[in-house]
Amino acid sequence: MANHESAKKAYRQNVTRALQNKSRMSKIKTFIKKVYAAIASGSVQDAEATFRIAQSEIMCGVKKDIIKLNTASRKVSKLSNKVKAMSAK
Repeated sequence: MANHESAKKAYRQNVTRALQNKSRMSKIKTFIKKVYAAIASGSVQDAEATFRIAQSEIMCGVKKDIIKLNTASRKVSKLSNKVKAMSAK
């Protein structure tokens, strides 16, 4: 365990940040799952609406340094392609 006050504070901050990051990442994953569920249901409008929300949440994760930009771009691109393929049918 930390002995210095600054180290104790850094530990407390680390615990708090870890909880926040876990919560934010869970939120992002939930929105991604909602997009896949909308695609599976076959509703184009629902899929597009949930995709827009998920895209926003993913990019907020980038802004908060939860995920890297390239990872977020890859996830958004993958979802976008699935929604576009669905609406093309």
